Amino acid sequence: MSTLANQLAAAEREEVSRAVRLLLARPLLTETSDPAGFDLVRRRREPLTRWFDHTCGWSLVVEPRRGYARLAKVRADPDGSRPARTARAGRAPFDRRRYVLLCVTAAELLSTPTTTLGMLADRVVRATAADPALPAFDPAHRAERTALVDVLRLLESYDVLRATDGTTEAYVASPEAKVLYRVDTTLLLRLPAAPVGASRLAVPPDEMPARFGELLTGLVREGHHGDPVTGDGTADDEHAEPAGTDARRTLRLRHSVLRRLFDDPVLYRSDLTDDELAYVTSLAGRQTLRRSAEQAGFLLEDRAEGFLLVDPDALATDVRFPDDTSTARVAALLLLEPLCAAPAGLLPEQLAEAGADLLRRFPRWARAYRSEDGGVRLSDEAVGVLCDMGLAHRAGTRVHARPAAHRYRLTGTTHSAPGAPGAPGAPETEKSEKATEEDEQ
Repeated sequence: MSTLANQLAAAEREEVSRAVRLLLARPLLTETSDPAGFDLVRRRREPLTRWFDHTCGWSLVVEPRRGYARLAKVRADPDGSRPARTARAGRAPFDRRRYVLLCVTAAELLSTPTTTLGMLADRVVRATAADPALPAFDPAHRAERTALVDVLRLLESYDVLRATDGTTEAYVASPEAKVLYRVDTTLLLRLPAAPVGASRLAVPPDEMPARFGELLTGLVREGHHGDPVTGDGTADDEHAEPAGTDARRTLRLRHSVLRRLFDDPVLYRSDLTDDELAYVTSLAGRQTLRRSAEQAGFLLEDRAEGFLLVDPDALATDVRFPDDTSTARVAALLLLEPLCAAPAGLLPEQLAEAGADLLRRFPRWARAYRSEDGGVRLSDEAVGVLCDMGLAHRAGTRVHARPAAHRYRLTGTTHSAPGAPGAPGAPETEKSEKATEEDEQ
């Protein structure tokens, strides 16, 4: 019996660690998108809920009958490295207009379980026209219809919307397109992860631009960390619980460190506050980091510069690097060579020249950047990739390589016939055996 009990306990630990990594990569996991993954989360939802609550202070809601699991990942520092993206070729990030339409569309969908695209578009027109702070939605313009389609496709990918008759893309060609939707309003309500609802931040529209950072901070204030929020998004110091107690201070430090460890490609010691650094260097803090990583199935690399989680199965990896599916990511890998060779960093002019040099070296690659400012655009996008991956950072006007960038060593480049990244004609890059791939949660 003891042997069987040990086997069952080992099987549970393995399944829980696998489910943790699945949810880190996909905080909204639906039965439609991943039946096997959802079934695993459904069966192990109780230990998973306890693990996320204790380790990161994140809430996990699993709805077996409705077919979804939602992990509300909250961070104290707003992170824009994972924007909503269009479903079209290129996967362009949402712009301000699309985010506005996303919020308005979601609000209009809350009141109905079924709707048509035409009726929904009319409601968006009326809602934007009634709000003086929003530009009115005009379905007569193709660009506006395309933006709305991008929003609807995103909601479809979340299983909030399901087209039962017609296709959403038809609306781009004609505002008269007929599409019938079923709406999962319960799942729609689960999409926001912020612990404080935006409606509680009662700020006049004309003050929002100046107080935008303050409002973002107000959205993520958490009661269990002793940070009650007032109606305008500021901290309520009068009713806040004392933050000096050892238990509350330890809870805050554990959550702040482990959230970043499990959500970022790499966690640098230099990015931690003095209290956080003292926590991770203490005996109890180091044991917590190692135990949490082991329970989730990660290998923890503890270096002088910081910490890195490696997922042997790549389940928690939502964005890969290196990756030849994007021109910017190929260019980012190639730019690491000159960037790592410049301890003082590179100026924008030097980066632009490096981007132009790549275009000269590979004349049949990156055709979208064959313009007068192509080198500038290519280098800017490549640096953005490196900053998002924790491999570079901007300091003033210069871009510097971070310690993790030296994990990638370019051993050779070749090019042949024309093609896109990953195809003949694109730069082919190789890494040394010691330069292993980072896993990004």
